[in-house]
Amino acid sequence: MAGSHELAGGLSVNAITTESLLAQAKEQTGLDDFGELPFRDALEKLVTSTTSEANLHERGAATFAGSLVGYLSNRLKIVDYLKRNPELLERPVEKSMFVFGLPRTGTTLTINLLASDPERRAYTRWEALNSVPPAPASDYENDPRFIAEKQRIEMSIKYMPHLSAIHHEDADSPSECQFAMALSFCSQVFDSMLDIPSYHQWFLHEADYEPAFRFQKMQFQVMQANTGGRWTLKNPWHPLYLDALTKVYPDAQLVMTHRDPLQVVGSACSLCATVRPIYSETVDGRRIADTLMDTFDAMISRQAEYRAKHGDDAIFDIDYAEQVADPIGQMKKLYAHFDEPFTEDTEAAMTACMTENPKGKFGKHSYTLEQFGVTEDEVKERYKDYREQYGFA
Repeated sequence: MAGSHELAGGLSVNAITTESLLAQAKEQTGLDDFGELPFRDALEKLVTSTTSEANLHERGAATFAGSLVGYLSNRLKIVDYLKRNPELLERPVEKSMFVFGLPRTGTTLTINLLASDPERRAYTRWEALNSVPPAPASDYENDPRFIAEKQRIEMSIKYMPHLSAIHHEDADSPSECQFAMALSFCSQVFDSMLDIPSYHQWFLHEADYEPAFRFQKMQFQVMQANTGGRWTLKNPWHPLYLDALTKVYPDAQLVMTHRDPLQVVGSACSLCATVRPIYSETVDGRRIADTLMDTFDAMISRQAEYRAKHGDDAIFDIDYAEQVADPIGQMKKLYAHFDEPFTEDTEAAMTACMTENPKGKFGKHSYTLEQFGVTEDEVKERYKDYREQYGFA
């Protein structure tokens, strides 16, 4: 998982406290200002839920705590850099494109194609996790942060090849901008990694998402200091918080991918079930399915509510099957929808991206609904309206 940095040795779950995490981040960075935007209540809810519900094993506790310290350290460094370079806060983040949709619906293919456009700026994995100093305008492959992330990915491919078969990112691939929201501890990434029902309830039904987006924008303003371009971002879970997103980014371009839930549910469950043993003693397939389907319900209903307020054309839709069959054709339609030029250079870059990253490059992803105690009839009934609306029935 992005952002995982294990603390030395094993760690008791009881040793994970909000204050200890804050203290470690301060010690690692020599900084103590986390900024004015709120995050501590969210961190406290995450820590409380994790220590009481997630059943972490010793290695998992160390890995998870290391991730949280990493997020806190990145936040400290971003705040400090902006204090020393306040002019960056005046630089606009304009017409950013946000790609989202139920997970496993082609968001990765879409963002990889878009990010290959030389006029666009992606939220790349290596710099997202350690954003200060901002990436150099060129020659980033010699940056020690890039080299370290590349080495981590090589180790993951060696020891967990099945994870790359499900979802792979290179060090300089576009990553999910929910990792920017993780700097405010208001992110679905934690709900995927761990079985934490009280955090799930808070995140889905009680959280204020706006502070996370405001800090995310500040991170982008740091990251674009030397390397510009139109931000093009991906986070499957954005349907949960489109109102907050477009309040912070009022000129955002919204793109939603769609695929039959009969394929989505099993695939998403499989990814969670692959990740969770890294952290936890127990992995309950049906609980994974219930948590994800609860989230999917909210995603579908909230994006529908957003369309009802702003019009159907407020979100550009991409069908997964059509995208796979004709990726360049779909990109041309997307660019036309937003009145963007689709140049020869853009098409050549996207074609090269497809050639270099064929489907199944890292192996085949196999799964069934039955692995997670779910039946086809249950999925068909639960998502009857959605399947009919988007032509999957």
